[in-house]
Amino acid sequence: MKTVPPGDDRERLVCPDCGYIAYDNPKIITGAVCVWQEKFLICRRAIPPRKGFWTIPAGFLELGETTAEGARREAWEEARAEIEIDGLIGFYAIPRISQVYVIHRARMTSADFAPGPESEDVVLAGWEDIPWDDLAFPSVTWALERYRDGGGPDIFQAPPNPL
Repeated sequence: MKTVPPGDDRERLVCPDCGYIAYDNPKIITGAVCVWQEKFLICRRAIPPRKGFWTIPAGFLELGETTAEGARREAWEEARAEIEIDGLIGFYAIPRISQVYVIHRARMTSADFAPGPESEDVVLAGWEDIPWDDLAFPSVTWALERYRDGGGPDIFQAPPNPL
C-alpha cells in the first residue's frame, strides 16, 4: 500500500505485513560519443521509442556495471564497435521522466562496426554530415555539442540542461 514511511517525506509502496519499502528511483542511462578519425559513430534506431531516428550508442545501465563499462557494452550491442573511454563528457538529467544520463568521450579501437540488433544502420559521420534534424533525442544533440565544446573533467561543471 502507498503510505509515507516514518522518517520519510513522500509516499512509497510499503508492505503492510513486513514493512518492506519499495523505493522507485531514477533510471541511469549511459553512453558515449564515439569517434574514429574525426568522424562520429551514430546509429539509426531499429526499436521504439523514436525508431528510424539517429542516436549515439547509449542505454540503461545494468546492475553491477560502471557507467564506462555500460557505455562500452552499449557501443558493442548497438554498433558492434569496440571503444576505449577517454573521459566524461557530462551528466544530463530529465526529471520529468526520472532519467539521468552519464555520457562519456570515447574513441573506437578500429574502424570496424555494424548494426547490432537495436540498430537499422550505423555510420561514421563528419560533423557537417550529422543528421541534426533526425536525431532521436535532445540528449543526443546535447552530447555531441558538449563533445565539440570539449566537455570533460578539465572544464567539467554540471551544466544546465537545455530546455
